[in-house]
Amino acid sequence: MDFPIQSLIDEEQAQAWMLNHFHPQGLSCPKCQASVSEARKFRKTETSGLQVYRCKHCESIYNLYTGTVFAGTQFRPSQVVLILRGVCQGVSSAQLGRELGISRQTILSIRRKLQSSAEAIQP
Repeated sequence: MDFPIQSLIDEEQAQAWMLNHFHPQGLSCPKCQASVSEARKFRKTETSGLQVYRCKHCESIYNLYTGTVFAGTQFRPSQVVLILRGVCQGVSSAQLGRELGISRQTILSIRRKLQSSAEAIQP
């Protein structure tokens, strides 16, 4: 998988890349599968800057990270892309943590979730 780092450092482009790869059929409500066009903008998260949506049908709250190993985290989109890039390239958790300003333990936890998810998809 290629990670065009120059274009992915930008938060908006990183979000677009993640939407394309995390939700290829488009972002939708995790409970009733209603499209994001059938939701209202609820708020923006302060740390990650992600738009949070509330479904008009079932009142469920979701964002770009919902249904992924990054659900519940406050990473900026560019950080997520760079974490994925580093894990795919085999960069150590300690080095990734130093480069991104994230603790080694947090990177290691994400790495383990990614590996577990990958094993579930293709044992």
